[in-house]
Amino acid sequence: MTLFKQNTVFYLIVCTLIISCKNNNQNKTTDTNNTTKTLSDNELLDTIQKQTFNYFWEGAEPNSGLARERIHMDNVYPTSPKNTVTTGGSGFGVMAILIGIERGWITKDEALKRYTKIVNFLEKADRFHGAWPHWINGETGKVLAFSKKDNGGDLVETAFLIQGLLTVSEYYKNGNKEEQELVSKINKLWREVEWDWYTKGGEDVLYWHWSPEYKWEMNFPVGGYNECLIMYVLAAASPTHSISKEVYEKGWARNGQIKSQDSMYNHELVLDYFEHDEAAIGPLFWAHYSYLGLNPKGLKDQYADYWKLTQNHAKIHYSYAKDNPKNYKGYGDSLWGLTSSYSFKGYSGHRPGADLGVIAPTAALSSFPYTPKESMQMLRYLYTKQDTLIGKYGPYDAFSLEQKWALPRYLAIDQGPIPVMIENYRTGLFWKLFMQNEDVKKGLEKLQFTVNSTL
Repeated sequence: MTLFKQNTVFYLIVCTLIISCKNNNQNKTTDTNNTTKTLSDNELLDTIQKQTFNYFWEGAEPNSGLARERIHMDNVYPTSPKNTVTTGGSGFGVMAILIGIERGWITKDEALKRYTKIVNFLEKADRFHGAWPHWINGETGKVLAFSKKDNGGDLVETAFLIQGLLTVSEYYKNGNKEEQELVSKINKLWREVEWDWYTKGGEDVLYWHWSPEYKWEMNFPVGGYNECLIMYVLAAASPTHSISKEVYEKGWARNGQIKSQDSMYNHELVLDYFEHDEAAIGPLFWAHYSYLGLNPKGLKDQYADYWKLTQNHAKIHYSYAKDNPKNYKGYGDSLWGLTSSYSFKGYSGHRPGADLGVIAPTAALSSFPYTPKESMQMLRYLYTKQDTLIGKYGPYDAFSLEQKWALPRYLAIDQGPIPVMIENYRTGLFWKLFMQNEDVKKGLEKLQFTVNSTL
């Protein structure tokens, strides 16, 4: 779920569960209470990467192979059925599976079989001018409405999925016959996305949704800055349905108004976090989703230095937690990071300026490339001081020490960035793969990005 949709869908009916130290029976993969206190930093990173990888490997919806929208260890599903798969979260998931190969948890052939199942399912699943819906029934491939009028193509979620699939394609592109077949199928899906259709008949902006039933009634033109940069890059990069640079400049960059002169905690914002008040900052997932494959290091255009942008975003959140203006319990240099997540008030877009005292571990842990020291402090704190908040698939989605609240529940879009961004911190794997794609290179060049090819 993304921040723009919070007013459209208030989908979680929260059944509050306070997790005590004695209630530690949620199928943990490691005895965190006894072992993680002595683990090295690298061993801790291995631990959390394997747990979060398994959300997408062991926890996948079995028919499609795609990522379940959510996995609730308490087996309470207030809204969408358990077989609901998520398009964007699956994009993160197919990237996470590559970590399993690289770390030796699964074989390349095992992953190939899973990818083939996924791609075969996506070929037959509902699409709308090439774009998949936000939610799909994993058993039938039919659209599941995310909200009343959101029952068609979702271009943002599609962009997250394509980012992941193109990365997988690069990984297998020099392989054997079966691997080449996978690459060919991914390329076909990529070429069939009609990015230009989502300009609503030629407007200089991309629209988030289109539905055969409701047409453009969702009416979400996507202008920056938010989590959607990758959508504009891919739309420009498409070899078949590309957008012009003017759509990027006028739609995404709002004729230059995307730039910001503001700062927080002595860190420049760089770009205007448009949805929020002046001089405000967005939730931290905005620094993650587009940059799982798109490497912000050395990435610049006429509007921003994207490494400064993403680094500063994480540093501001860290500084905010240390400052702790609302005096929430626990906030500090080892407990920080606000993003959209579950909360005791339902799904909410947590950020400085809209802070309920709810920490979502994905915020700090997916920021490892930007704030390695600060993110490691958070990781070690979770696995040694708050280990009851760790379950089979890693840290639970969110918790509040202030409210004494937590749920043993996971969301794909929050678990997925953790292993991927940690791997980018450790090896740069996904940045290398995605940025070497020839179509992506052409798209960045078309938008006049400069890229540091030595990184």
